[in-house]
Amino acid sequence: MEINEKYLYPTSLDQAKIIQQQLRQQVMAADKFKKVNHVAGVDVGFKDNYKLTKAAVVVLKFPSLELVESQTALIPTTFPYIPGFLSFREIPALLKAIEKLTIIPDLILCDGQGIAHPRRLGIASHLGVLMDLPTIGVAKSLLVGKHEDIPLDKGSWKPLIDKEEVIGIVLRSRTNVKPIYVSIGHKISLPTALDYVIACLTKYRLPETTRWADKLASDK
Repeated sequence: MEINEKYLYPTSLDQAKIIQQQLRQQVMAADKFKKVNHVAGVDVGFKDNYKLTKAAVVVLKFPSLELVESQTALIPTTFPYIPGFLSFREIPALLKAIEKLTIIPDLILCDGQGIAHPRRLGIASHLGVLMDLPTIGVAKSLLVGKHEDIPLDKGSWKPLIDKEEVIGIVLRSRTNVKPIYVSIGHKISLPTALDYVIACLTKYRLPETTRWADKLASDK
C-alpha cells in the first residue's frame, strides 16, 4: 500500500487545508463495492501525555459480528490536536495498524466524521480515499450541521444538514441514549452507510466495530 506522504504530514494548517480540499474532490458518494464479508473498526488512543499514538483495527465477520482479527500500532504523535484536522493526527498510526492485517476488510467504520466536516473530509473520508476502500464515519458528537429533534426510540433518525446540503444522518442507536452521527466516508452512499451501521449495532450505543477498536486502542 503506497501512500503519498504529503497527504499525511502537512507542515502547516494552510497546507493541511489544501490537502483536505484536494482529497475531498476524490470522495465517492456511491456504492462501489460488492458483498461485505468482513467489516473493520478503527480507533485511536494516546499514551505518555499524548506523545505516543496507539491505533487499533479490528476485523469482524459480517453479519455475525464475530471478531476474527485485531492489530495495533504505536508511533510518535506527529500532529497537534486541532479540531477539524484530527485525521492528520490519527491516520499515520492507523495505516501502520491496518498494514498488519491478514484479512482485508470490505468496509471500514471509523470512530469520527466522514463528510460531516467543515471541509467535507473527516477521518473516514481521508482514510477511505488514501486506501481506496469503502469507509463510514460514525461519530459520537456533532462537528458541523443542524438537525431536527430525534425521536427517543432506537432506529429513529433525521438528516444532518449544513448549508442546505445533507451531510449525514443523526441516528438514535439505543432508546433514550444520545444519538450517533453517521456520514459517508468513501465509496458508499448515505442510505447504504446507514444500513451497515444499523447492522453493526447490538444493545449498545456504538457499533460493535467501534466498541472493539476502542477497547483495544485504550487498553480497556
